[in-house]
This record gives sequence, C-alpha cells and structure tokens, in this order.
Amino acid sequence: MPILTATQLSHSYGAFQALAPTDLDLNEGEITIVEGPNGAGKSTLLLCLSGLLRPTSGSVTIAGHDLYTDEPMAMRSVAFVPDVPRFYLELTVWEHLRFLAYAHGAGQGFETRAGRLLKEFGLWDSRDLFPHVLSRGMSLKLGLVFALIRPFQVLLLDEPTSALDAETGQLFTQRLIELRQQGASLLLTSHDPELKGQLADRVLRMEQGRLVEL
Repeated sequence: MPILTATQLSHSYGAFQALAPTDLDLNEGEITIVEGPNGAGKSTLLLCLSGLLRPTSGSVTIAGHDLYTDEPMAMRSVAFVPDVPRFYLELTVWEHLRFLAYAHGAGQGFETRAGRLLKEFGLWDSRDLFPHVLSRGMSLKLGLVFALIRPFQVLLLDEPTSALDAETGQLFTQRLIELRQQGASLLLTSHDPELKGQLADRVLRMEQGRLVEL
C-alpha cells in the first residue's frame, strides 16, 4: 500500500488554477522526482501534500490518516523542506533542533544525533547562531538537518540542491539513498538532470499544473 495517496488534489489562486486535479501515490522505499518549468505548479503540489496549503479540492492520506481531517496524526509521518526554509527569529540553530526533536518525540539521544548531523553538514560552528544570519546555502543545509533530526515516513523536498556546493550535494545524495533503503518515500522537485539520473525511481513532469508520469 502507498504511504501517501493524493486523490483529485487541486488548488486555485483566485481564477488561476495552479494545480489541476491530480492523483498521486508515493510508495515506501521509492524516490520520485518532479521536473518542469518554473511556475508549473510543483511548489503548490508540495505545499498541499505537506498540509501547509489547503487544497481547493481533493484529499491526501498519509500512513492511513487524512491530512485535512486528522492532521496531527498525518503530520507525524511527513517532513517538508521548502526551497527557502523558514525559521523562528528568537531561536538559535541548536535550539531549533532541540525544539523539533522533542516536538516529534525524538528527544532520546538528541545531543549525539544533533551534533553528528551538524558536523556532517558543516554547521557545527554555527550551532549558537540565529539562522537568519546564515547564507542561503547554509540555510538550505539547515533545513535538511531539521528534517533528518525527526522521524518520518515521507520526505518532501522543494529544489533541495539549488544552493548546495558540490561536496554537500554528494552528501545529500548519499543520505537520500540511505533513507530509501530504510523504507522512506521521498518526493523532490528538481531541475538537475544529474540528480534525476542518480536517484529517481520514478520521474513525473508538471506543466501548467498538470502532472504526468514519464
């Protein structure tokens, strides 16, 4: 059975339909890449799947829970990293990680796991800084760390390599392969053909709000 199922999911901004009615299944141990031009509706799709944007129509089920009628249970299983991560202004990098880990019931062994992730992604020396002072590339790396500090079954990523250096990009690719091997379902948008060749089990293309499988 799919971990995530979207049925006739659509969203309109006023009279403009950004996402046409869409059916989508995400299976465990699978990486799906969505490609398409800017403005095609890729980010709108991810926002609806993550629960951050209420769809105009349709439903999303994650791990057996309806995202819109049983949101707290459904949200336990999905993590989302937008192309521009958002942060709390009053929390440091370390405080963010602690908050996220404990909020998702992952406090056990927190300091060891958080330290390992920050060092792995080159953010250890920034642990006491406020995230808004970080560069775009470092902010994107921090968004990935935020997702990895907590448990999930589905990981949604919007243009995750757009501001990563080559070394971090390789680390990121290896991380996604490991997550797939552990049974997670991953959906990411990307313009990078190399990433598609390295990772994709399925490739979907979105144009003018319509999703088709290649």
